Amino acid sequence: MSEIVVGLDIGTHKICTIVGEVRPDSIQILGVGIEPSHGMKKGNVTDIAGLTAAISASAHKAEKTSGYQIRRAFVSVAGAHINSLTSRGMTGITGSRSISSEDLDKAMEAARAIAIPHNSEVLHVVPRSYTLDGQAGVRHPVGMHAFRLEVDAHIITASATSLANLEQASEGAGILVDRFILNPLAAGEAVLTEQEREAGVVVIDIGGGTTDIAIFIEGTVWHTAVIPIAGSLITQDITYLLNAPFDLAEAVKIQHGHARQRVVSSLETFLVEPFGDSAPREITRRDLAMVIEYRVEEIFERVHKQIKRSGYEGLLRAGAVITGGSSQLEGIQEVAAEVLRCPVRLAKPERLTGMADTLRNPAYSTSIGLLRLGLHLDRVPETRLNGSGLPRPGLGTVLGSFLRRLLPDDRQE
Repeated sequence: MSEIVVGLDIGTHKICTIVGEVRPDSIQILGVGIEPSHGMKKGNVTDIAGLTAAISASAHKAEKTSGYQIRRAFVSVAGAHINSLTSRGMTGITGSRSISSEDLDKAMEAARAIAIPHNSEVLHVVPRSYTLDGQAGVRHPVGMHAFRLEVDAHIITASATSLANLEQASEGAGILVDRFILNPLAAGEAVLTEQEREAGVVVIDIGGGTTDIAIFIEGTVWHTAVIPIAGSLITQDITYLLNAPFDLAEAVKIQHGHARQRVVSSLETFLVEPFGDSAPREITRRDLAMVIEYRVEEIFERVHKQIKRSGYEGLLRAGAVITGGSSQLEGIQEVAAEVLRCPVRLAKPERLTGMADTLRNPAYSTSIGLLRLGLHLDRVPETRLNGSGLPRPGLGTVLGSFLRRLLPDDRQE
C-alpha cells in the first residue's frame, strides 16, 4: 500500500516542494522543485509577495517533473515563536472499564485544555506515556482495564500570526495547507532509527535561520525547542571578515569553511573580491575557521543549555543526531561532540528511490520527513476553527494515527 503525498519545506535559504509516493519501507520521489527562498527570516515571513512567488516557482518545478497538479501540501514550520510545555489530562473509564481509543481522545483533550497566550495556536499534542489507576509508564493502554486514565502530553504551540502569514503565502501560490508540521519532528522522522528513539536521542536540525531540536525518549517526543541562530549567522560573520556580500560569503563558507581552527593549516589561503574596486584579498583558511568555530560553538552551547533545561540530559544514551543544510560544515561533528559531551552522528535521508539523487543530503531531511509524517497526519480528521469560524487546515490537535506513530510500535518492544 502506498499514497501520494506533497511536502512544502519553507526555509530561510530555500523552498523545497516534493511529490512522493510513500511506501512502508521507502519513499519514491516523483517530483521535486527547489527554489531560493525570499521573504523568510528565522522562521518568520518578512515579505509575503516575495515568499508567495518563491513557493509558486518551487511548486511549478515539482509539478513539471512529477506530472501532478499540486493543490495541497504539508508545510514545515519553525521559528522563535515556537514554544512547548508538558501537561497532564485525566478521564474516568465507564462501562466495561476497558479503555478505548475514545478514552484516549478524552484524556488528550483534557491535557490540551490549558491556558496559552492569546496569539498562540496549539500545533501538536503528543502523548509521552499513560498512567492507569496509578500504574505509570503504560504505552499502549487500549484494551486494558482501569477506572482512571491519565496521559502525560507534550504540547507544542506556535504564533497564530506567523502561521497565518505562512498560510497566506502558500495559498497565494495556489496551495492549501493540509497541516503545519514542526521542523524537528519531520527531520526526526527522516533520519532517526527506532533504536535511537528508544534509547534516548536529540535530533538537531541546523538550517539557515534556526536550529531546531527535538528530544526522543522511549520512542516518543519529550521536548522540542527552536534556537534562532544557525547557518545564516555564520555567513553574516564571514561577510565582516571578507568585507564581501552575503552570497560570496556563503560560497566561501561552503567551499573553504571548517569548524575546527586547529586542524586547518595556516598556509592554506584563497582569494576573494571585497566590496568596492579593491584588488582581490588573500584570506587564510585558518582565519575563516576561527570565525566559523566561534559561532558553531555558540550554537551547540545553546543546544546544550536547552537539553539541560529539559532535564533529560542523562537519558540520551544514543547521543545526538545532527542534520540540516548547515550540518555539512567540515569539523562540525567534532565540535558538537565536544560541546555536548556525547556521541554525535551526521544524518541524511535514506530509503529513497526515483528522482532522489539531490535529496540524499542533510539539507533535505525536513523536506523528506514531511512526506512520511504528513501521511500519518492526513488520517487525523480534526481541524481547528480560526477567528472567523471557518476551518483552518493545518492547525489542530495531533491525535489518532500520529499519536500511535510517535509512540513505539508493539513490535519494537
